[in-house]
Amino acid sequence: MAETTTVAEVTAELAALDDPKIRAVNERHGDDHGVNLGKLRAVAKRLKTQQDLARELWATGDSAARLLALLICRPKAYGRDELDAMLREARTPKVHDWLVNYVVKKSPHAEPLRLAWSADPDPVVASAGWALTTERVARNPDGLDLAGLLDEIEAQMAGAPERLQWAMNHCLAQIGIEHPVYRERAIGIGERLGVLKDYPTPPGCTSPYAPVWINEMVRRQHGGPDNGV
Repeated sequence: MAETTTVAEVTAELAALDDPKIRAVNERHGDDHGVNLGKLRAVAKRLKTQQDLARELWATGDSAARLLALLICRPKAYGRDELDAMLREARTPKVHDWLVNYVVKKSPHAEPLRLAWSADPDPVVASAGWALTTERVARNPDGLDLAGLLDEIEAQMAGAPERLQWAMNHCLAQIGIEHPVYRERAIGIGERLGVLKDYPTPPGCTSPYAPVWINEMVRRQHGGPDNGV
């Protein structure tokens, strides 16, 4: 497509790609689109980066259009307030996750948004803050109060709404995986709270239950068994 592609042309193409079977599967996970993500990425590859078009696609409110917008945008072109507004509009899991992972994490506003969102009373917004914290735990932990994060997780995770609970659990596991000095405590918190202990895990996949997740990832890192301490 040429650079003059219109939002109407793109949304018509996405509508043509909508598959009722994919939509039915996605709806079981809280998403409301039926476009195969491989085909969506192919459209994005053809369009390349187009920030104006990305903003127009986002403004449609359509989830498939918003996912495409996140693939063709310039993450650093968004202001802090704009990203905050986008997150609060992104109520479906896939749009929310892609916004955080593909855009906010690459933004110069990631850290102030992390701090603001983590303390937000909306649990879906707070889950984005915890996702950004998990990223820092893994990549840039300097300045983080890891012991304090474990205190928060221990006090709040068991009673947190599902999206927030998942995000806090990921952070718990990441602390245990990346920081040996806190590994025993992280595993202990996971064992005491039992969050996701019985989550059905397909063969060949790692359980999201933090003690199992931590031990398995550490074992892979070291090429052998690990007792978690």
